[in-house]
Amino acid sequence: MPYVEEKTERIRPQQFHESVGLEDWRVLGEGACAYFRTASFTVGAQLVQAISELPGVGAGHPDVDLRHEGVTIRLITITDDYYGLSKRHIELARQISAAARALNIPADPSAVQTVQVTIDALVGPDVVPFWRALLGYADRANSPEDLIDPHGRGAPFYFQQMDAPRPQRNRVHIDVWVPYDQAEARIAAALAAGGRLVSAADAPSNWVLADPEANEACVGTAGWTGPYPGRR
Repeated sequence: MPYVEEKTERIRPQQFHESVGLEDWRVLGEGACAYFRTASFTVGAQLVQAISELPGVGAGHPDVDLRHEGVTIRLITITDDYYGLSKRHIELARQISAAARALNIPADPSAVQTVQVTIDALVGPDVVPFWRALLGYADRANSPEDLIDPHGRGAPFYFQQMDAPRPQRNRVHIDVWVPYDQAEARIAAALAAGGRLVSAADAPSNWVLADPEANEACVGTAGWTGPYPGRR
């Protein structure tokens, strides 16, 4: 796992979003994320250096993805019994945003997203070991239905319980978490591109869509109504 935090004061996505000074950040399926647009790899490296020098950054262990066009930051706590946000992430997120502003690097909250692969299984305990071994993944904290990349690189896998076989319906689909204020635009774009709405019963936390050949996908948000929308 990327890191282990011994003691956590757990918070929900809504608590994070309601905190002052976190306008750059959005809570998605895999933690709180922010994206900062840079003019070059060098500028991005300067931001990463500034983050590394923040007081207390070691306790928060941000995941940092540095690319030529920008820097993506993810904040999440991983322990043996918890996978989510902690209170310490609020102040760390503020400090990271302040470091970006000091370097005149703008944030773009609309650019963040996380993706999950969901597999429908009749007997999850029979199916999960295969995927765990194949992917080199590990169990997610306190959740036998989930596998995560221990190196924090690949999309997580979620195994959804089926009550009966569904031979006429796909059993693998993609969950896409987007910022809560980007969901309607993303759905509209997918529908305009030939998709159809299968269900909005769980909106505004989750919508089920399908492509022209009935392959399904979910668009979820994690801003206000729960930690893992997109599961159905």
